[in-house]
Amino acid sequence: MYIPEHFKETNPARISALIESHPLGMLVTAPEGVPYVSHLPFIFERPAGTQGKLRGHMARANPQWQHFSIGSEVLAVFQGPDAYVSPSWYSSPGVPTWNYAVVHLRGKPRLIEDEFELEALLEQLTHVHESHMSNPWKPKLTGERRSKLLNIIVGFEIEITHIQGKFKLSQNRPLEDQQEVVEELNQSNNQSDTAVAKLMSGFIHDKS
Repeated sequence: MYIPEHFKETNPARISALIESHPLGMLVTAPEGVPYVSHLPFIFERPAGTQGKLRGHMARANPQWQHFSIGSEVLAVFQGPDAYVSPSWYSSPGVPTWNYAVVHLRGKPRLIEDEFELEALLEQLTHVHESHMSNPWKPKLTGERRSKLLNIIVGFEIEITHIQGKFKLSQNRPLEDQQEVVEELNQSNNQSDTAVAKLMSGFIHDKS
C-alpha cells in the first residue's frame, strides 16, 4: 500500500481500535495470480511482543480456504470511516481529496480442523459480537445441530507477519485547515463524516 510519511500509522492502539470497530474485513488470496476476495468478520488478537493473529471462519462451500497452503501469505484489509474533503474549507490553496483510515494485515493462514477448537472459535466470535446486546444470543451447540454446523464451516487463524496502517486525515495541511475540516465534517448528517472528524480531533489533540 502506498503510504506517504504524513499518513503512516504505527500506533498499536489505534490500529487495534480500527479493526475492533470495523471487524468486517476483506480477505484476499491470489491463487495462480488471480485475486479472490471474501468479506468476513474477524477477531484481532495482539499479545505483547507479537504482531498478533486474526481469527475467523467461512462457509466450507467457499473455495477460498483451499487457497491456504504452507508458507503462503494472505492479505486482510480493514476499512475505517471515510469522508470527502472540499478545498473550499481551506484557508490556503488546495485540491479536492478524501480522508480515510485503513489497515492492511498480511500473514500466514492455518486451518482450524479440530472440532473442539472450531467450536471454541465460534463461541468466541459470538461472544465478541453479541456482548453489547441487551439479550445476547448463545450458540448452544449440541447433538445433530452441532455436527451439522461444524461441518458446513471452516475455521482459520492468520499469524500476522506485516502490519500497515494508513490514516489519511489532513496531517499534511496547516493546523488551521485541519480544524476547519473537522468543523465542516461535524456539521454533516453522514455518520462516516462525523467519525472522520472524531479521528481527526484525536490527532489534533495529541499534537497540542
